[in-house]
Amino acid sequence: MSEQNKTGCSGCSKAAGNSAPVDFRAKLSAGSSVKKVIGIVSGKGGVGKSLVTSMMAVKTRNAGYKTAILDADITGPSIPKAFGLSGRVGVNQDKLMIPMTTATGIDIISTNLILENDRDPVIWRGPIIAGVVKQFWGETVWDDIDFMYVDMPPGTGDVPLTVFQSLPVDGIIIVTSPQELVAMIVEKALNMAEKMNIPVLGIIENMSYFVCGNCNTKHYIYGESHIETVAAKHGLNVLAKLPITPEVAKAVDSGEIEFFEAPWFDEPARRIIDILKDK
Repeated sequence: MSEQNKTGCSGCSKAAGNSAPVDFRAKLSAGSSVKKVIGIVSGKGGVGKSLVTSMMAVKTRNAGYKTAILDADITGPSIPKAFGLSGRVGVNQDKLMIPMTTATGIDIISTNLILENDRDPVIWRGPIIAGVVKQFWGETVWDDIDFMYVDMPPGTGDVPLTVFQSLPVDGIIIVTSPQELVAMIVEKALNMAEKMNIPVLGIIENMSYFVCGNCNTKHYIYGESHIETVAAKHGLNVLAKLPITPEVAKAVDSGEIEFFEAPWFDEPARRIIDILKDK
């Protein structure tokens, strides 16, 4: 029998007689500071996580806080496009990445800002993708950030797990849509958050309704919303119900999302700031 089999795994805290939990959190680079980290998550794709990430960051910055976005959707990054950013991030003398800054002062790091061509596909396996997320956190110069929003890919795979384990996440916002499978979507994200001891700050329902420009009537294209029922079942706050608006798509496509008014995000941003600013 090998010495390892006799004594147990040396990396196991219980085998070593230490019941203290292992801290997997990655360290920030020297001189960097990030006060609050909010993850934007969903149990499925196509519900508007990147839009919510972008607008929450815009509203937080408008409120006077130093704000950043870590685009953790490594294989499907869309944040730079929404803010009109292109090219590659620079590095300092210590070979640390310097995030790009938007017109209104939001610091952003994303896969599309480290590739030679932002149209090149990212064909990486899970462990490499997870490693890039940790590099974005620990090998980037984050200059006195008050609120960082992390745009995560859908589901409960490698990247959400890496973010929850490696970053000091203060809470998550779950993004969903009005379809009948909303309960399943929310519960997947909620169950993962509970297992990782991450607080759920609230739910945002995207594509909730469409307002007719002629009659000003709300039309529920994807069916009536069930978000209040789902939220009440789990004791969660509904932060917002967002309309379908062609103007949003135009703002994203033109790289001008930070100049789009989007009053529906005013209250959610204020509530998140109020929840976290004094913690």
